[in-house]
Amino acid sequence: MLKSDIVIGLDIGTTKVCVVVAKDDLGKLNVLGKGRSNSEGLQRATVVNVNKTVDAIRKAVADAERESSIRIRGVNVGISGAHVHCIYSNSEISVNQSGIVNESDVKRFLEKAKTNIRYLDIDHEIIHVIPQEFIVDDQDGVLDPIGMAGNTMRGSAYIVVGLRTKIRNIRQCIEKAGLEVAAMTFEPVASGLAVMKESEKKSGVVVIDIGGGTTEVAIYIDGAIRYSEVIKVAANDVTHDVAYGVKALNDVAEEVKIRYGCATSRLIGEDEEILIDGIEGRPAKSFPRSSLTVIIEARMMEILELAREIIKRSGYYEYLNAGAIITGGGSLLPGTDELAREVLGLDIRIGYPEGVSGGIRDAVNNPMYATVMGLVAHSLQNSLYQDYGTLAEPVREPEPVTEPDAVPVKAGAQAQQRPKQPSRPEPVAGDQPQAGKKVIDRLKKFWDQL
Repeated sequence: MLKSDIVIGLDIGTTKVCVVVAKDDLGKLNVLGKGRSNSEGLQRATVVNVNKTVDAIRKAVADAERESSIRIRGVNVGISGAHVHCIYSNSEISVNQSGIVNESDVKRFLEKAKTNIRYLDIDHEIIHVIPQEFIVDDQDGVLDPIGMAGNTMRGSAYIVVGLRTKIRNIRQCIEKAGLEVAAMTFEPVASGLAVMKESEKKSGVVVIDIGGGTTEVAIYIDGAIRYSEVIKVAANDVTHDVAYGVKALNDVAEEVKIRYGCATSRLIGEDEEILIDGIEGRPAKSFPRSSLTVIIEARMMEILELAREIIKRSGYYEYLNAGAIITGGGSLLPGTDELAREVLGLDIRIGYPEGVSGGIRDAVNNPMYATVMGLVAHSLQNSLYQDYGTLAEPVREPEPVTEPDAVPVKAGAQAQQRPKQPSRPEPVAGDQPQAGKKVIDRLKKFWDQL
């Protein structure tokens, strides 16, 4: 058995599955290996095909094992989707007889916060509990109470819950791939942990992770997460728009988007014609790059407008002194930061994983790896490395799954609960189509001008 300093993060996304093996290196993440495979078994962060998901996990794990020489066993898996939501809960306990707060007191505090939850039905389960702040006797604003003297400790916690069936599907895929679920982490928490600087976290910042199937928004104020929500519009929708606009296959549209795409027309100088491969042997055709940019800009603007509505609804917009961090694969489009600055009205930077060391750190120095790097960082931060890995025997090759396909899971949504704020509308699924109508109107206007 290796020393207990190895952690593994597993990000099962809509477009890709990523595995990273890392260990603690004097407070930094020393990346030992990573694996990546295409994901075809999820839609909007929800499992719709167990077999394809299991195959993708096995391929990514095999690559990570081969590169790191670590036999992977337990993983910290990210979880997201519209079915996941967060609940605020208050808690109060008496400090142990020594009068000095210890880890046992913090655990009792969090357990009581879970038992104080109201209206948690049997269809949902708690994923994990995130402490917000502690008040030890009369000392408030405490983020880490261990070692402080006091008689009572009270405060609040941010409790992440999700639908049991959807969580079970994720867990089942991991177990069928021959792994164990050592922990589950809400992906907006992981992404924020990977890309935020401590000063930003304290000053007030929103992290917007534009993934393949979903866009995740998480707001941090005074060093703790205060609000989060998942948007069911993301980078895949940009690709689908391009495919429809240029009349090409999705794979071709993705390549065109990456090679020629831009999030704002302001960055396009002299126009040029792009050569688009034809479908199934049909002749190639040309398409103006300026028109491609109009298509991409419309959808990217919709995503950012939805994020802006969420931030405004949260009541924390005026407290975001550090502005916004845009991360995830969708942030790689040139001009994303400029468009986000215009739409959100905040200072913007693109978020890359922070605090990474090791010989292959450049391989993960990319916004698309923000979530998986946050998962390993969260594991180290919470000492979740026991029994994670062993020295590798000859690395197993992934075997295709032969079990019958799972029944597709319908996407669901839950309303976000939050702390007391001025009266504002609840963030429900019905709020998002209004921005969706805007993107349709923009595209109609564009087609009329052609």
